[in-house]
Amino acid sequence: MASLKQLKTQFLEYIEIEKGRAIRTVENYDHYLTVFIEQTKISDPKDITDVKVRDFRIWLNRQTTGNNRATGDTIKKKTQNYYLIALRSFLKFLAKRNIASLPADHIELAKVGERQIDVISQEELKRLLDAPNKEKNPEKKFRDKAILEMLFSTGLRVSELCSLKNDLDLRLDEFSIRGKGGKVRVVFLSGEAKKAVKDYLALRKDMSEALFVEVGQDSSQKSDLGATKKQQKSLSPTLGNGFKKALTRRSIERIVKRYATIAGISKKVTPHVIRHVFATDLLSNGADIRSVQAMLGHANIGTTQIYTHVTDKHLRDIHKKFHNKKIT
Repeated sequence: MASLKQLKTQFLEYIEIEKGRAIRTVENYDHYLTVFIEQTKISDPKDITDVKVRDFRIWLNRQTTGNNRATGDTIKKKTQNYYLIALRSFLKFLAKRNIASLPADHIELAKVGERQIDVISQEELKRLLDAPNKEKNPEKKFRDKAILEMLFSTGLRVSELCSLKNDLDLRLDEFSIRGKGGKVRVVFLSGEAKKAVKDYLALRKDMSEALFVEVGQDSSQKSDLGATKKQQKSLSPTLGNGFKKALTRRSIERIVKRYATIAGISKKVTPHVIRHVFATDLLSNGADIRSVQAMLGHANIGTTQIYTHVTDKHLRDIHKKFHNKKIT
């Protein structure tokens, strides 16, 4: 029979090819399962027991990583659950192939607190959207303005934004995007977003298919003064023959963070925070939750409902109407 590591490889291939999981998800599952196998030293699936899983959870709960090492804080419960979710999926895969191991329903996730939604105010959002106007490089100015306007207008995930091509039909107010799990949904463009993209594309002279590409200033900001000529060349935004490198997820996260600083916003601002603002803006203005769920591409409406406590206009009106009224 195949070893546990071999079965893990088969499982990863299965979720990528047959389940259509994103490469990033496959890589994460690989990491979580590898940590589990190496820590427990299990080589046979039948040796995965309640006791082994419990020992692993105790070990995981006591680990500190990254910035937490300085403070002694342990891995968050939410992060610990990612390991358990991967393990549970793996056990379901084994059961499907009649391989004896621990039943998947023996894995219970740790209880976590209610998810907190990071948002910025409308005034802060306006400052953020206006921040690229201070750029001196025209291509960078119009590109970054288009990125921010697109994120707010569509509610796209950053990975979805990175996947866009420059052949968008800007005569229309909508386009289709393939999101998580390969599911296609329609997103909508505001007048501001359409204008920003048109202005940006009017400056583009390269032949790259990607909608958002690097410009010279991007690579110079990342360069190291001590880098060799070969390393500096690898930082070039061009690929030769009139092609430029597409912006990566990390690049767009850096861009958003930079403009948040320029806009004087002290909160942490990421592309996902702008997605939160997109959702709360719709709900605050009266959009129904099912429509917002569809626009965000959430498979489960419970994921969308996390925004309702931030935007419950009805409760706000009740408070305003009845709170602190003088008794006559």
